[in-house]
Amino acid sequence: MRTLIANGTVVTAAATVRADVLIEDETIAAVGERIEAHADLVLDARGRWLLPGGVDAHTHLDMPLTDAISSADDFESGTVAAAMGGTTTIVDYATQARGGTLAAALEDWQERARGRAVVDYGFHMIVCDPSPAVEHELDELVAAGVTSFKLFMAYPGRLMLDDGAIFRALLRARDNGGLVCLHAENGPVIQVLVERALAAGETAPRHHARTRPARLEAEAVGRAAALAEVAGAPLFIVHLSSPEALAEIERARERGVEVLAETCPQYLLLSEDLYDGPGFAGARYVMSPPLRAAAAREPLWRALADGAIQTVATDHCPFRLADKALGADDFSKIPNGAPGIETRLVLLWDAGVRTGRLSMNRFVEVTSSAPARIFGLYPRKGEIAPGSDADLVIWDAERTATISAATHHSRVDYSAYEGRGVRGGPETVLARGRVIVDRGRFLGRPGDGRYLRRAARRR
Repeated sequence: MRTLIANGTVVTAAATVRADVLIEDETIAAVGERIEAHADLVLDARGRWLLPGGVDAHTHLDMPLTDAISSADDFESGTVAAAMGGTTTIVDYATQARGGTLAAALEDWQERARGRAVVDYGFHMIVCDPSPAVEHELDELVAAGVTSFKLFMAYPGRLMLDDGAIFRALLRARDNGGLVCLHAENGPVIQVLVERALAAGETAPRHHARTRPARLEAEAVGRAAALAEVAGAPLFIVHLSSPEALAEIERARERGVEVLAETCPQYLLLSEDLYDGPGFAGARYVMSPPLRAAAAREPLWRALADGAIQTVATDHCPFRLADKALGADDFSKIPNGAPGIETRLVLLWDAGVRTGRLSMNRFVEVTSSAPARIFGLYPRKGEIAPGSDADLVIWDAERTATISAATHHSRVDYSAYEGRGVRGGPETVLARGRVIVDRGRFLGRPGDGRYLRRAARRR
């Protein structure tokens, strides 16, 4: 099968050039001006930008919270939503069960995705119950293509690891080529603040944010960077939300510590004022870290533009409103997380590229090329070049839409951006050479997404 995308303008992280793209089966065969070749399918991209498919390296699909509640999207609905928004690769989080092995967790999540995913997928591994045997398993995971491990400094008694366990994981990752990803908040102090708030009768959603102040995110980031510095290991901070935490990263970099960071659209576009909505409406925005003050957003945009923040992911972890209602009388019981897998690219384009905050090349870098590179998928993913997978988006910069739960493809029953108008969006999406989205119609098939073994970092 040969496909020719003609008359478009190719945008990569490095360059913007007028070029055609020739695809043979699943792979890009040639990129150049006026390619003349027989093709079974010709797509005319005249007046459009041609981008590499998005790589979302932080999603939580089919994630159980309790025996009765899981995140609203499974690997079919979640990856359909991703594809409709121009994302063609995700890296989800498999989670170790208490007392269980990492191998069992990986097999569990493989089974959740197998036959359902419509785009390619990989896994990070959440380690919440370390032991010497589990530490040895980290080496086996890297050999199996799971080359990043998520650890928590928050949620005592459930997910949180102490500094010694985090340090041991950093040492192991340093030696096996893996990458430690950290949820950085000071969990024990947050727990004290939560207990005091509830004892004072402060039960509403607004107190979720007030008991998780930015200074406790910054403290945890600074502590994590110190551990990485002593271990001589790289570190990746997930869902960075505050300028205070960013300052800790920049200080660590000045000392020569390799600290990478992602942020999410919600921290660039929303603010803590939403927690004060009428009734229980603020529960829609309960996530960790929480939304910050409106003044925190512009420093994050600047850091994204100048390279201090490397990637933008979604932390897509959608719970239905009925599930959020578990915390109607106690904000600490509100399931944490919000949807966003379908809207990441359109929001970043509209609020970033169209406003001049981000160049098109930087947009491609933070949404596709950088996450592919950091997590061992580049240049197979995140690039438009011969030999790369033909994951491509024909992007219409003038396309307009209004974001709404009534039209999105996630199974969650609300949108964090309900009613927001955006300009720019995917017209056609190809995943390994197959057209899976065309002018608002989903054409893909469950099970077409493949598991991605990711490369370890060079030591």
